[in-house]
Amino acid sequence: MARGHQKIQSQQKNAEKKAAMKKSQGSDQKKAAQKALVYICTVCKAQIGDIKTYKMHFEAKHPKMELPADLKDVE
Repeated sequence: MARGHQKIQSQQKNAEKKAAMKKSQGSDQKKAAQKALVYICTVCKAQIGDIKTYKMHFEAKHPKMELPADLKDVE
């Protein structure tokens, strides 16, 4: 078990190592954006993040199709 100065050096080295690992991984924006896309259009399988946007998409792209039940009460 390290004590005193050696302990502090070990903690600093570990912190630098963790920071380097975090920096090398970076923030994967593509994966984060994919997680945000929650709704999938039942007709064209387009992925949409917001229920209101999904309703607007459905009304604009599929006007002849009947509105799904989960979109009927969305304003």
